[in-house]
Amino acid sequence: MSAPRIGPYTLPNRLILAPMAGVTDRPFRQLCRRLGAGLVVSEMVTSDVRLWNSRKSSLRLLHAGDPEPRSVQIAGGDPQMLAEAARKNVELDAQIIDINMGCPAKKVCNKAAGSALLRDEPLVREILEAVVAAVDVPVTLKIRTGWDRQNKNGITVAKIAEDAGITALAVHGRTRADLYTGEAEYDTIAAIKQAVSIPVFANGDIDSPQKAKAVLDATGADALLIGRAAQGRPWIFREIEHYLRTGEILPAPSLLEVERILLEHLAALHAFYGDLMGVRIARKHVGWYLATLPGAREFRAQFNRLDSTDAQCAHVRAFFRERHNDGNEVAA
Repeated sequence: MSAPRIGPYTLPNRLILAPMAGVTDRPFRQLCRRLGAGLVVSEMVTSDVRLWNSRKSSLRLLHAGDPEPRSVQIAGGDPQMLAEAARKNVELDAQIIDINMGCPAKKVCNKAAGSALLRDEPLVREILEAVVAAVDVPVTLKIRTGWDRQNKNGITVAKIAEDAGITALAVHGRTRADLYTGEAEYDTIAAIKQAVSIPVFANGDIDSPQKAKAVLDATGADALLIGRAAQGRPWIFREIEHYLRTGEILPAPSLLEVERILLEHLAALHAFYGDLMGVRIARKHVGWYLATLPGAREFRAQFNRLDSTDAQCAHVRAFFRERHNDGNEVAA
């Protein structure tokens, strides 16, 4: 199967790190790319450029050192504000603009943004046309299958997107009303793939190499978006890529490698955010990495009370040292 294209960019493989607010920051994006993701997308940035001076937004706009092509996701409900946000992001070196119409979060939907927009097809068209006209880089779109199970208008929105000049479409196999519950369904994604000629990327519950292959087979999608399954397991991209290429399952990383990746990730978080914020943000990542290992809950209770970068790194080393001594050499 040929490598997916987004405008002038050919991706090295069919695996994309889905944008996740509070997760896909620069340290995590660079780590996932190194471990096999073909494309990484930055955290969602508000389309209200007046809010970009906040510390949170300003950090989300930093892309130095990110591998190309650099894809940045924007969210909002006003066509002109989104067009302006797209222009500004391109000035800040974004090479692909991704529009979010997939986020089901209340605070996003209450502002008529994210997947709430799927209820207003004329507004969807207006937004997409405004953003595509505003920039000379590819514009991609992330949607859900519809507003709720009675209103699955994903095919209609996909056709609007294609007409408006969107270069690739990611579809999460749930409706807005489903949030993240139940199981993702892929029939609608397959139908959308049949209905348009732009690349379609499948998203939702892809958490293993076998599931990745099954979803590609079921949908005919050009690529896969992987989000929550990469939290604490960034090597999932390497595992899936290997399986799709060879049909073989890669052995799980050794504890030694997990420790090395985690310590590297911690160092990058501390360097990027500074000590105070870095220590806070490291806590959730460490929790994800260690979730399947014995003793993780007790460790996390202690770890979350630590307030310095040195103490965090020392505790992680001690945690792994105990497990190396047990001879338990493979991570789950």
